[in-house]
Amino acid sequence: MTDWLDRAKAIEELERERVIEAQRAQLRPAGPSRVLCLDCDELIPQERQALGGMTRCVPCQTLAEAGQRR
Repeated sequence: MTDWLDRAKAIEELERERVIEAQRAQLRPAGPSRVLCLDCDELIPQERQALGGMTRCVPCQTLAEAGQRR
């Protein structure tokens, strides 16, 4: 017989898997990256540009994502 702790753990594992799958299902940037940030016009580092589809530097992308969550 399972107790409440086992059920809570199972629910938590299912929720974690659901969140991971939702993140994987989101559209990923594609195509060439910009050289200059869309927001601040600073140079986007080569390593970030190599990922493809990057339009913002890390600080501006962080602010953009934080704004979407509010």
